[in-house]
Amino acid sequence: MSLFDSIVITGGRGMLARAIADSLNARNRKAVALDRAAIDITSEADVSRLFAEHRPTLLINCAAHTKVDLCEDEQEKADAINGHAVGLLADAARKHGTFLVHYSTDFVFNGAGTRPYRTHDSVGPLSAYGRSKLLGEQKLQASAPSQWLILRTSWLYGRGGASFPRTIVERGRQGAPLKVVSDQVGSPTYTPDLAEATLDLIERGKTGVWHVCNFGQTSWFDFARAALEEFSVPASVAPISTIDWVAMRPKQALRPAYSVMDLEPFARATGRPMRPWRDALRDFRLAVDRDGWSS
Repeated sequence: MSLFDSIVITGGRGMLARAIADSLNARNRKAVALDRAAIDITSEADVSRLFAEHRPTLLINCAAHTKVDLCEDEQEKADAINGHAVGLLADAARKHGTFLVHYSTDFVFNGAGTRPYRTHDSVGPLSAYGRSKLLGEQKLQASAPSQWLILRTSWLYGRGGASFPRTIVERGRQGAPLKVVSDQVGSPTYTPDLAEATLDLIERGKTGVWHVCNFGQTSWFDFARAALEEFSVPASVAPISTIDWVAMRPKQALRPAYSVMDLEPFARATGRPMRPWRDALRDFRLAVDRDGWSS
């Protein structure tokens, strides 16, 4: 039996799931994408039914509660989806011999670092979202299947969903005033690039925890300016500090000031580096110009 005989993607309507399905199609592989209506990953009965009906050899979990600020008010829900549900999937995957892929985040770190984070660095999430994603990592590893991947990524965007560059471009076109935090640094990641990287790791039989994002680092402020420039939107954007931003929006979740991650292990494992974030942003603009914001 091949690893790719029966591929299931949870969170099937999300932008990452769509990008993964597209990448699989390009490699002549098909997947069953299941949305929230088809599978509630927080339900043990639903998870059991998923494995009974589809018998996945490869399960790629893209289901997540990703609204970072909302997670502060919905901590129990965030823990259920991003944390405990991952344990259910891992336990079922272990029993059925399924390769399980799960996505985590740079938000598991506290942002006090001064060099790119390595996979074994100490964690210390600042937000409910980050804590829930760390819980998912811990639940997976506690019930680890024989083959599993955790891919930590950052600042994800792409077609088919809400994203930071889309918000900036649309608000800029509407003439809305733009203020963007300038003292948080990380690496934007384009969903098709993360999808390709995921399949590259799977095909090479890699397991464990990996950091995968586009190469290079920027601030949210410079990311916003790059998006406006790329989409030729003649809007101005003003920098604002995290302290001032939180003062304006006190219910904001705390975010790491520095969340750049070490990509050298990925480059060594696959024989190719992740491409620069600015090049990926240009491809995103070309895709939007061609097909619109949604898939």
